[in-house]
Amino acid sequence: MNFDTLIDRRGTHCAKWDMMEKYYGVSPEDGIAMWVADMDFAAPDCVQDAVQGMRDLGIYGYFGEEGAYLDAIGWWMRNRHGWEVNPTSILTTHGLVNGAALCVDAFTRPGDGVILFTPVYHAFFRVIRAAGREVVECPLANVNGHYEFDFDAYDAQMTGKERLLILCSPHNPGGRVWTRAELQAVAAFAKRHDLVIVSDEIHHDLTMPGQVHTPMALVEGIEDRLVMMTSTTKTFNIAGSHTGNVIIADPDLRAAFAGRMAALGLSPNSFGLAMATAAYSPAGAAWVDALRGYLDGNRRIFEDGVSAIPGISAMPLEATYLAWVDFAGTGMSAEEFTGRVQQTAKIAVNHGETFGKGGDTFLRFNFATPRSRVTEAVSRLQQAFSDLQ
Repeated sequence: MNFDTLIDRRGTHCAKWDMMEKYYGVSPEDGIAMWVADMDFAAPDCVQDAVQGMRDLGIYGYFGEEGAYLDAIGWWMRNRHGWEVNPTSILTTHGLVNGAALCVDAFTRPGDGVILFTPVYHAFFRVIRAAGREVVECPLANVNGHYEFDFDAYDAQMTGKERLLILCSPHNPGGRVWTRAELQAVAAFAKRHDLVIVSDEIHHDLTMPGQVHTPMALVEGIEDRLVMMTSTTKTFNIAGSHTGNVIIADPDLRAAFAGRMAALGLSPNSFGLAMATAAYSPAGAAWVDALRGYLDGNRRIFEDGVSAIPGISAMPLEATYLAWVDFAGTGMSAEEFTGRVQQTAKIAVNHGETFGKGGDTFLRFNFATPRSRVTEAVSRLQQAFSDLQ
């Protein structure tokens, strides 16, 4: 569990490091990659051992007999989140972007509206629009640097064309851990407008100390309209396994979703299932506990360092390893503050406008990297904006 080890990912077909120059003009030779949401840490030994076991066998065939895999998911959700999952409700997709796309395909028709509480994870926009559906942006209220829902405003926006709501819980990029009361309000909103709720909870294990995530499945009275999405991939840094779980308690919703999977010929890969089974274990839990403590240390260093720059503030983070940093107070245009970050500080980051309404003055920074690199990033940012000191 030595998260301080610097692992050189350059030249390994790594999107985060090998594509940063193409997309952001930041060379991997002297730049810092803080954009793609994966971590610069090796996966836990239990996962490495599972992959090694497959390599030792040397035969990479079809995965069968999913009992241990389904049991591992049930054990994790029960012990980490207080959520009892029926194994028959679990469907496995090629990650959760794939899961979200399948939900759009299964539960809406071309021209229907799909609601997003923005700013929010940019891939949702891509799959909704690619499917010929309409993105309906319901902007979150930024109340003193803290995102909140505004359901009076959202109710007024509804036209009757909306069929689906995608909730990001915990929220990416704002890092909110929604309270049970807030989740109940989301549920009530969905009932008022007869919406299917897709709750993407991929970051649910990565809460900061003192924060408790509530699975949407624990909110009563919405089983007939709820689709849960979870995964090992963010938690254990195995995003390349492209394995996610879409968990649907309602038999009619589940049948509709499974039907689309069958029509598209989708089935999971053996590596992803073996890795997930190994990860959802006591050894995996111990690794996650250590990781969360380390990420919290990185968060404090990054938030304190960035917020010390006049006009710049990091939204207080409750979950994820993604800092959402507001440059509005600098008075600079997005082109200027982004240029300083990328050309002067040589840090590749996600641009706020790609997350939808409310993101224009923000950049998203991934601090799931060895602490020495976080400290270096803070130093570079302070130097890039030194004229504001």
